[in-house]
Amino acid sequence: MWRWLGRKGPSGFSSSSTAEEVTEGIDGTGLTAVITGASSGIGKETARVLALRGVHIVMGVRNLSAGNSVKEEIVKEIPGAKIDTLELDLASMASVRKFSTEFRSLNLPLNILINNAGIWACPFSLSSDGIEIQFATNHVGHFLLTDLLLENMKNAAKNSNIEGRIVNLSSDTHALVYGEGIQFNKMNMKFKYNIILAYGQSKLANILHANELSRRFKDEGINITANSVHPGAVLTKIFRYHSIINAICYSLGQLVMKNIQQGAATTCYVALHPQVHGVNGSYFCNCNISKPSSKAEDQELGKKLWEFTETLVSS
Repeated sequence: MWRWLGRKGPSGFSSSSTAEEVTEGIDGTGLTAVITGASSGIGKETARVLALRGVHIVMGVRNLSAGNSVKEEIVKEIPGAKIDTLELDLASMASVRKFSTEFRSLNLPLNILINNAGIWACPFSLSSDGIEIQFATNHVGHFLLTDLLLENMKNAAKNSNIEGRIVNLSSDTHALVYGEGIQFNKMNMKFKYNIILAYGQSKLANILHANELSRRFKDEGINITANSVHPGAVLTKIFRYHSIINAICYSLGQLVMKNIQQGAATTCYVALHPQVHGVNGSYFCNCNISKPSSKAEDQELGKKLWEFTETLVSS
């Protein structure tokens, strides 16, 4: 890592801080966290570190076999870890609804929801619900999941008097979008599809979703916060659809990109650190509050997205 990556911000942490470092000394015993996409990459490291801090982890994974292998790996390292694995395909609303039903059957309070899973720059296709696949997976699935688990989070916050936290993983590429930001009426048109701009659109939606949630929580006086994070440029399997980019990242990227331990740091910091208590509707990068694009701060665009997504999940 280059020297400039170690520059610390107001939080006392930097881009070179790891997830273990930013949660050192924090006791998460008694808390429960749902983490999507927890079988690999940032999600896996987030699950491991929060389990290390005593948090009961519920992993939402597309592949149960892979998820159970990760569970065994973490429990082997942390014998006292509490981990459950449930199947979750965010590109399918039926799967999201099934997950929420199975989670409720566990009779666990929900204190932390980490909307981590995502796909990047994949070829054009539609989800089983007929929605452009990146938008469906990265935003719509998480929107529906959050909505279905929100009552549980509200009850947990009220009964325990412990602040609930929702963390949406976004990206600085949220600034690379179509001119209107969100292509509400053209999203499913293949000839309008651009793999990079469609990804940026979905990541912009992640921030707008968190911001709109935060406004609603404030208006209702609910003890839950919603924030979004940019994990940084991280060496993960997200580049798997592009063999050349993937090869370049793994050969040269190690010099300038974050490793998984550093990539999970901002997520873990926002999910668990006392410094973030009461912080609502912010965008974090390198464990410090950062400024997103102007479209990400557009409240009217956020409200329009909310109404648009509500229509999608209820149709």
